[in-house]
Amino acid sequence: MSELQGPPGWPRGVLPPGTPGWEESAASWLLDQCPADYRGHEVLRRHPVVLARFASHHVDAALAGARAAYAGARRELRDRVDPEVLEAALRALEAEGARLARASREVALVEDALHGARWRPRL
Repeated sequence: MSELQGPPGWPRGVLPPGTPGWEESAASWLLDQCPADYRGHEVLRRHPVVLARFASHHVDAALAGARAAYAGARRELRDRVDPEVLEAALRALEAEGARLARASREVALVEDALHGARWRPRL
């Protein structure tokens, strides 16, 4: 077993901090959390700390948007779609909210690691 591990909740596909190539894997994963156009900005590809900060803002804003959509969906859509469509839409928003909440926690872990935080398992 490798001595280097990510903390609980570390994103799949990102090498543990301290592993050779981990920052590159983190940057690639962070770009996947952002709008596709972020890939066109060299500064974001070259500076993962900056990318992590921007990814955090983006994911948190998307989570806030999903929560706002969920909060207003019944009021905004009740007279526009059938009840089963509304319920399916709410389930989709629930799933997306859960994914975004997980992504927000993962981005925070990666950002902390990029700033030098290291996790060591304890017995």
